This record gives sequence, structure tokens and C-alpha cells, in this order.
Amino acid sequence: MLRAYGPNCDGSIIDPNKGQLIPDDATWIDLEEPTREEDKLVEQCVRVQVPTREDMSEIEPSSRLYEQNGALYMTLAALYGVEEGHPKSDPIGLVLTSDRLVTVRYVTPKPIRAFQHHARQDKSLVRDALTATYHLLDSIIDRLADEIEEVSREVEKISTHIFIRQPNARRIPADRLTALLSRIGRAQSLLAHIRVTGLSTARLLSFFLASDRLHSADANGIRGHIEALLSDTKALADHSAFLGDNLTFLLDASLGLISIEQNAAMKLFSWAALIFLPPTLIAGVYGMNFEHMPELKWIFGYPMALLLMLASAVLPLWYLKRRGWI
Repeated sequence: MLRAYGPNCDGSIIDPNKGQLIPDDATWIDLEEPTREEDKLVEQCVRVQVPTREDMSEIEPSSRLYEQNGALYMTLAALYGVEEGHPKSDPIGLVLTSDRLVTVRYVTPKPIRAFQHHARQDKSLVRDALTATYHLLDSIIDRLADEIEEVSREVEKISTHIFIRQPNARRIPADRLTALLSRIGRAQSLLAHIRVTGLSTARLLSFFLASDRLHSADANGIRGHIEALLSDTKALADHSAFLGDNLTFLLDASLGLISIEQNAAMKLFSWAALIFLPPTLIAGVYGMNFEHMPELKWIFGYPMALLLMLASAVLPLWYLKRRGWI
């Protein structure tokens, strides 16, 4: 799917098979899952090669950030799928020439949809290629900030469930502990993809700032904006690292609660053994079939055995409670 945005472009779909061409004043050309015909049309228009999905999937920086034939090739890992509950990251390629920005993508993250809508409403956002690039990156970083805020709220909720003020309410059932671990895992997964996108964006911005394109006379205003975006990205990276440490702490706390529950169960079995083993020993002694056992013929032998069993169960409990061990 091929769309073009600019001062006189509304983002309508351009179909090469119908003979449609890219307008001359288009500043942002967006390719979504492009066909070979759409790639050819864009390459003819901007006179540079459009990167393929395999090119954008390379992980080394030299393959993701480079300059060729006067055009900047930049690739970032964009976060998507958060609304569906399955956060992932997928590469988005940016090709910046002297007068056009080309984006190549195979997913549609929320910031891309938002910027498309804003570009239709406010044509000044795409008045030239540099301005379109800045506002697109700003939209991506702004969405990252929103997702980090959501993770921060989720961390607060998990912490509230784990560290309840009332000591008696800290006995969390197993199903709730399982749910807490699942929530921690989902939050950690989202945060991991956020950090991947943030790191990728920071590398792109650093490369962009070092390029000759931003050292030209017409890019003085944009350069300051890009520097501000890089500062924001680094601040988000620090915040995400802080949230990652918090999630690790909450995971350790949840596992600690599970250990406490297990220890409480084992303590219960230990108490049961302490209560029943001495009476069992007494009952075993008097259950033996020896001929010479004076208590067997004594009228008070049976009550005495019962009292011994009761005393052997109660006295250890009284002693442990007095020492404060239980």
C-alpha cells in the first residue's frame, strides 16, 4: 500500500497498476507491505533504492544506519501490538533524501496511525522532508512515553497487591500469586520491547545528528528539535531501567511470598507430627502383647494411658508457645 503526504497531498492510496503517480510536492511517502510495482514507482520518484524487509532485519548498526547516494538510510525497531495484549517490535525503514522522506514498514504501530491522521489535518507537519521526519520520530517517542507511564501504573498496582498494609491479609492464595506472576511477566515483556524501541531510536537519532544533512543551513531549527528528542529518549531509557529494577524486586517479593506459604504449610505438618507422634508412641507401647504388663490389669490403666497421650501432645505445644517459637 502506497500513500503520499505533503502540502497538497491528503494521504490517499496511490495504485501504480492504475497508472497513478506520486505527486511532485509529496514530502512523505509511506510504503506499507509494498508490492514490487510500488517499490519501482517510489525508486523512480526519489531516485534511490528502497530497502527490503531483509535489509531492515539486519541487527548490526552498520546495516541499519548508513548513507548512500546522498540519502540517509535509518531503521528502528517500532513497538506494536500493545493494544492486543501481545507487544512486539518490528523494523521500520526511513530513507531521507534532500526533499522526501520514504518510510517502509510491514506493521502499523499506533504512532504511525496517529501521525498519518495529524498529517491529513495539519499540512504544516509535512511541509518538507526534515519536518516530516522530526514529527514522525516525535510521535514514536511520545508513544513510548505513554507506554512507560502505563507500565509504571501497572507496577504500582502490583506493588499494592503484594505489600498489603494489614499483616493478616498478606496470606495470598495460590491462584492470586499465579495471577501476580503473570502480570509481572506481561509488564516485563512490554518493558523489554519498549527498551528495544528506545535503544533503536536513540541510535537512529545519534546517527541522524552526526549526519551532514542536519549540519546544513536549512536544518538549524530541526537540529535543535532532534537533540531534544535524543535527550527525551535517554531519559525514557533511564526510567525504563528503573521500572525494570522494580519489576525484578516485585518478582523476588512474589517468590518470597510463595516460599512463606510453603513454609507455613510445612510448619503445619510439623505441628501435626509433634502432636500425634508422642501419643502414637504411648499407644504403641500399651498395644504390645506382653504377658507381664501391670497396667493391663489395673482398673485405672486405660484412663492413665489416655491422660498420658493428652499430656504428651499438649505439653510440647505449651513449651514451644511459651518460648515464642510458634
